[in-house]
Amino acid sequence: MSEKRAIGFDAAEVRFSDDEKRTLEGYAAVFDSVYSLGRFDEVIKPGAFSRAISEGQDVRALIDHDPARIIGRTKNNTLEIREDSRGLHTRIHLPDTQEARDLSTLIERGDLDAMSFGFTVQSDRWEKVEDRNVRYIEDVDLFDCSVVAYPANPDTTVALRSMPDDMADEDDLRRRKFRIMLHGLRVNTWKNPES
Repeated sequence: MSEKRAIGFDAAEVRFSDDEKRTLEGYAAVFDSVYSLGRFDEVIKPGAFSRAISEGQDVRALIDHDPARIIGRTKNNTLEIREDSRGLHTRIHLPDTQEARDLSTLIERGDLDAMSFGFTVQSDRWEKVEDRNVRYIEDVDLFDCSVVAYPANPDTTVALRSMPDDMADEDDLRRRKFRIMLHGLRVNTWKNPES
């Protein structure tokens, strides 16, 4: 069964430092999170992206799934994707363009705080769970990871950061995050305390 569409995810984690280089990080998909598509529920299963990643599929990073608003691509390593125990992790090295600067501002303000992914289903299965039909997505061809205004699922994170990779210590970052609540969504802002 082949079906092309996009799924969005809500909630954001935003990190900043004073460095000019901006990198957007987050989860475009979260595994085993049930979300409703109206007549049925859907779940992305672990391993759903592993074939696409191992094949080196050329995936674009976009804004609102618009191919005219590209901000990264796996082909030139400005978009890095990997599957981990949580889901589809993305890292986008933002270009030095007005659109990318605007995007950074919108994320910083909390206007944009969601990610999504565009895909074609290659393998799925259906089950009845408590009188609801549930579709389990097991394998996809991946064509984009996007920052979006209207997501479908409230379980992923998106992060804006600029700390060089060799300086990033995830435990240290976690300890220093400042948490705020915004419209019922978890948003984390991180600033380098040494600056």
